[in-house]
Amino acid sequence: MQPEHKHMIDSLSCWNEELFDENIKVIDVGTGAGFPGIPLKIFKPGIKLTLLDSLNKRIVFLRTVVDELGLKNVECIHARAEEGARNKELREQFDLVVSRAVARLSVLAEYCLPFVKINGTFAALKGMKYAQETQDGKKAVSILGGSTPDCVEIRLPDLDDKRAVIYIKKEKSTPKAYPRKAGTPDKNPLL
Repeated sequence: MQPEHKHMIDSLSCWNEELFDENIKVIDVGTGAGFPGIPLKIFKPGIKLTLLDSLNKRIVFLRTVVDELGLKNVECIHARAEEGARNKELREQFDLVVSRAVARLSVLAEYCLPFVKINGTFAALKGMKYAQETQDGKKAVSILGGSTPDCVEIRLPDLDDKRAVIYIKKEKSTPKAYPRKAGTPDKNPLL
């Protein structure tokens, strides 16, 4: 499998028919080069997509990609997750939050769960250490308003590595204290 195909297929691994209706609002936190957000938007053009990244040069690149592909209802935002989640227009406004290859789950939950509406879902696309990350992240997920994580193992064609999508339902509002200031979740995760 070509590397670019791996990224596309891996991005679509979080696809779940029950989650993706036509009016769903999705944010891709720490989107980088647009994965998994852009492939999901191409696959399901009706979703309303927000791409969030801390590096402005990535956001400039993504705006070009969105324009070149003619994608509609896509917003590209330059902000750290910790800052974006404190913005009233973004906090607890999304039906689905996705993130791929950003941080271990105990940290990623603090970045992502504040964006999820109550009864919405956070989908973390994880690599081979997903089981340990899930175990280590349970306390953080609970503190931040999430349900017990549900791990769905994924096999990509022609690859022998283990992967999973961790789905977390948002059961209650994230306490106002979270996310903590920039850098704190990574240095002092909720374990």
